[in-house]
Amino acid sequence: MTEKSNLLQIKKDIENCIGQKIQLKANKGRKKAFIKEGILENTYPSIFVVKFENDYEATRRVSYSYTDILTKAVEIVVCKDNRKIQVS
Repeated sequence: MTEKSNLLQIKKDIENCIGQKIQLKANKGRKKAFIKEGILENTYPSIFVVKFENDYEATRRVSYSYTDILTKAVEIVVCKDNRKIQVS
């Protein structure tokens, strides 16, 4: 049951950051990482959505699951207070 409580805590932490600027680091395999800043746009029961803007004024929305944070495939740092959302 600790995994379920960890997921609920991650979800609650992410819900508190909706609308804030974040830095997201996603592991793409084979020692490759995707690091970008975006805005945490919305949360849903099993996923959250991050909005990225690029240099060409195009908006891209990407969804990640809360288990991605639990398994450390995705790391989120809130830019405002430099707080990392992770499993406690």
